[in-house]
Amino acid sequence: MAADNKNGKQPPMTWQKSMMAYLHDLLYMLMAILLAFLLMFRVIVVSGSSMFSTLWDGDYLLLLSNTFYQDPQPGDIVVISKKSFDNGAPIVKRVIATEGQTVDIDFDTGTVYVDGTALQEDYIHNLTQLSEGVVFPLTVADGCIFVLGDNRAVSRDSRDPQIGQIDTREVLGKALLLMLPGTHQGQLPRDFSRVGAVQ
Repeated sequence: MAADNKNGKQPPMTWQKSMMAYLHDLLYMLMAILLAFLLMFRVIVVSGSSMFSTLWDGDYLLLLSNTFYQDPQPGDIVVISKKSFDNGAPIVKRVIATEGQTVDIDFDTGTVYVDGTALQEDYIHNLTQLSEGVVFPLTVADGCIFVLGDNRAVSRDSRDPQIGQIDTREVLGKALLLMLPGTHQGQLPRDFSRVGAVQ
């Protein structure tokens, strides 16, 4: 052995040292994955029925973080934190219009119009017949979005002056995946067939 060391050769690594090296590398890989997950994604729990029946109270959602999601599009389901509403507690809504678009609502027929075109809203639970104080038509301001809940009869959203248009900086992220279905406050059985992409 002494002769091998003098010639610059290293003694063979024991299995214990090999295992420690593998564990060391595995730990660094796990830390890198965890860091990427924390930067790219968030997990949030739906609270309330404003998005029923697309989302139920108690649903666990995986969000694409606003670090990587900065261009909301109509139809996206987003999570918002607005200081002026419920002390900034996260709320889940659907993007209806983006900056420069004009929104109008006929509360008699329950029809939502964007740039003069009636939306085909197969996802809503009921018609948009509740006015909450915002005057229509309105044009969405620069850097803002207009959002509505899918359960229009109970949702507080951009129709409400306390919420109004949402600055895109108030968007926490886009809902990508329903990870664990809720029970809607125990009213419905947990339905695992709902697990999957959020639409």
